[in-house]
Amino acid sequence: MSERKLISSGAPWESTVGYSRAVRVGDQIFVAGTTAVDERGEIIGGGDPYLQAKAILAKIDAALAQAGASMNEVVRTRIFVTDIAFAEQVGRAHGESFAHIKPASTLVQVVRLIDPRLLVEIEADAVARA
Repeated sequence: MSERKLISSGAPWESTVGYSRAVRVGDQIFVAGTTAVDERGEIIGGGDPYLQAKAILAKIDAALAQAGASMNEVVRTRIFVTDIAFAEQVGRAHGESFAHIKPASTLVQVVRLIDPRLLVEIEADAVARA
């Protein structure tokens, strides 16, 4: 059985809720739903879905690095927006990170996220290169 490596962002709710920012098992890495919240609990990007998505993708990149991978190894993303009208702005941010990688991706509208100021949440799965 492959070793299981847990990646923490240090957020206090990780232990309360019982989850990791990312989990690596073998060559597979799964990054949890990520929002634009900094280490102090402040929302990054205010009411701008593009800026929130950029901040989220930077957090995903950092989690992948901790797991020994990079954005180049992402094979799937799942994007949740609170208003489908944000699709173009969030898609632009996603495209800036993944223009040449082109992972499989899904974008759906949800009723709301854990904080009403959050407009976007993104998950990512990666397969690390040998």
